[in-house]
Amino acid sequence: MMEPTFQGRTGIRSRGNGLSFAEEWAQLKADALARQPTATQIDHLPPEASGDTGAPAAGSLVANATSINGNANLLIEIAGFLHEGRPDAELTTMARLPRAHEEVARQVARFATFADDQYLDAVALFAALSTRLRTAGGGFVEVDGDTARHFLDNILRYGQYVAPEAR
Repeated sequence: MMEPTFQGRTGIRSRGNGLSFAEEWAQLKADALARQPTATQIDHLPPEASGDTGAPAAGSLVANATSINGNANLLIEIAGFLHEGRPDAELTTMARLPRAHEEVARQVARFATFADDQYLDAVALFAALSTRLRTAGGGFVEVDGDTARHFLDNILRYGQYVAPEAR
């Protein structure tokens, strides 16, 4: 059973543990970070990956055309789900005149307009990110193909045939 929360003079305190909201939030974030596996931290390589072995380190970010296109598809699906679940315009009916004060009704309508605008921006952002990621995937395939062609050209230009018996 949760203990009641209360607000003191210096800030919100919760569960009677004597911690302020900021202190408790910092503790919760630290606990969550400690539980987080390192494989999900893709913004940096682990310390042992500083060596130049050529192979990707465990937990490092490895990209290929399939994963890029899959993520682009995922982003467009998210945009579609958001669009399908769009907020109902009639949600503010209870805050209109005569049920609510005139100023309250005006502010609720203003907030609803703002929220709808933000919602449409989020849907458009996911769709735009999907398009950019798909374009980047196409560029990745071109660069990857150029790298493979360059490698094969180098084999043909600088390679030497050695008969199996001469090895």
